[in-house]
Amino acid sequence: MILNHIWGLYAHPREEWKSIDARHESMTFALSHILIVALIPCAAAYYASAVLGWSIGAREETYLTQSSAITMAVAMYVGIIVAAFALAYLIHWMAKTFGAAPTFTQSMELAAYTATPAIMSGVAALYPELWFVTMAFLAGVAYSVYLLYSGVPILMHIPEERGFIYASSVVTAGLIMLVVLMVTSAMVWTNGFMPQFM
Repeated sequence: MILNHIWGLYAHPREEWKSIDARHESMTFALSHILIVALIPCAAAYYASAVLGWSIGAREETYLTQSSAITMAVAMYVGIIVAAFALAYLIHWMAKTFGAAPTFTQSMELAAYTATPAIMSGVAALYPELWFVTMAFLAGVAYSVYLLYSGVPILMHIPEERGFIYASSVVTAGLIMLVVLMVTSAMVWTNGFMPQFM
């Protein structure tokens, strides 16, 4: 069922959003989706940093120690889950402003399925060239934004014009969350929690 939604979101997103809305799936289903999908980039990042090595420009490959790679993968997994919950909370919190009244489960569905392309772009880490991973991530984020704009009117049951403003507000809040996450990561790294390189 989860894989059907993933394929549907790529192949025919509007129809898939209508299918998701019609099913009224449980919170367990939305959570299982994000918990499974989040494993993909974390496993790829672990393998790339501990086994393949990262290449930045013309320099030699850089490797992390096994323990640092595992720590980074676990931190990345927790970060993805926390970000999905934060996005769901923002979607739910802003809903009344735009005339929607979703349950938290509907907000979690929208957050989980919208984030899927951005999360799955982490597979690009299996070719650990910084330019390639960056381009794949930007493509994933762009498609996630498209999914958000197409999914908000359907799942929130509001007109498309209001859905556009609602989705724009969610994108803005999401970008702010991303900046906060990046600043927090930089602060953690500079305060003695930097990964160990080989």
